[in-house]
Amino acid sequence: MSSFQTISPIDGSVYIERNLATGQAIEQVLANAHAAQRNWRQTPLADRKALCEKAVDYMVQHAAPIAEELTWQMGRPIRYTPFEIKGGFQERARHMINIAEEALHDVAVGEKSGFRRFIRKDPLGTVFVLAPWNYPYLTSVNVIIPALLAGNTVILKHAQQTPLCAERYAEAFRHAGLPDGVFQYLHLSHRQVAEIITDKRIDYVAFTGSVSGGKAIQQAASQRFIATGLELGGKDPAYVRADANVSHAIENLVDGAYFNSGQSCCGIERIYVHESLFRGFVEGFVELTKQYQLGNPLDKETTLGPMVKASAAAFAQQQIAEAISQGAQALIDPKDFPAHAEGTPYMAPQVLIDVHHGMAVMREESFAPVVGIMAVKDDQEAIQLMNDSPYGLTASIWSPDVEAAINLGDQLETGTCFLNRCDYLDPELAWTGVKNSGRGCTLSSLGYEALTRPKSFHLRVG
Repeated sequence: MSSFQTISPIDGSVYIERNLATGQAIEQVLANAHAAQRNWRQTPLADRKALCEKAVDYMVQHAAPIAEELTWQMGRPIRYTPFEIKGGFQERARHMINIAEEALHDVAVGEKSGFRRFIRKDPLGTVFVLAPWNYPYLTSVNVIIPALLAGNTVILKHAQQTPLCAERYAEAFRHAGLPDGVFQYLHLSHRQVAEIITDKRIDYVAFTGSVSGGKAIQQAASQRFIATGLELGGKDPAYVRADANVSHAIENLVDGAYFNSGQSCCGIERIYVHESLFRGFVEGFVELTKQYQLGNPLDKETTLGPMVKASAAAFAQQQIAEAISQGAQALIDPKDFPAHAEGTPYMAPQVLIDVHHGMAVMREESFAPVVGIMAVKDDQEAIQLMNDSPYGLTASIWSPDVEAAINLGDQLETGTCFLNRCDYLDPELAWTGVKNSGRGCTLSSLGYEALTRPKSFHLRVG
């Protein structure tokens, strides 16, 4: 029987070891999901909502132990991990529960004499959710809760770095009394994932991860007529206009760049600052960056934990070295962060100036605590540079001028346009990306559309 190990970035120890599912176990899970969906779709929505609410309550009540094991699995500081459950996870889950009735109700059309006509939103069947390690609960909840509420069954596969997250979901739904087969999880290899996608009992695939992973999912799904939702990479930009509140922009953009050690698809990876503000902005940005405490994430004083793997840190350090060789200037001395150590996941944050778009660090996803900052002369140059990317997940503008932000946002090739904030998902708004950031939509009432299919009723009466 094949197995895998989860190596903790904290100390390099084996934190968890799990067996991969056998072929027999996979077959049983698929059969259970397919059979359970027939009854689950007939369960009143009010009952489905109550069961999901109870599961969410369970997760929130157990946020402390869940947070500690999450820190061990992927390295985020313990001072922050509880809020993935008590904050974003809970907010998104409860919002999707609250809007379920309105989002799923029949769609009426105009009256026509002698006919009754409406559109019903049918569940797809079984939804296969492939979740990442960097925000394992925040990303997966976007699909799991609305998929269940819509009448689908769910099979979850979590990243091998965070396998306990799938098991905690199962505990919560078991505690809530969810019927057998409605929610299940599997620990799988990439090959097994591809094989499951080709199974006729899978009706939709929701994937969050890398661009290469998204291409693999698309390839596997191409053999069948099923849809996929793909939330992929990002190289998210920020533009600090000449009229911006600089201190506010610095405070929020530093956090947007370095929270979770920069390991966020919608984290800030490049910043464009109006030339009149450039020097002061950079000075303030560097000063605040130096206040981070890099260290053991189990220490409550730590504000910057290790990256998930030493190889991830090495990748980012190579980007930095390449940029410096091309003329970039690094403004942070890693020696100012004693825990920084080459060859380990512990990586000091970095700020680069004198950068340009010929450098990989300004074009390719870093997924690390490094950001490049460029001066621009006007809005037009900022928009051109912000759009000069294969990605388009979010972009932020920093200015008191709301109308200017809307005008600029209309020109940005992005899924979300922020003004005076960044790196946040509002569950009342659609979460989506363009270009290599993926396709599809989660959250908001629109998030239910991918998880249902329209069925038209055209009834002659009388």
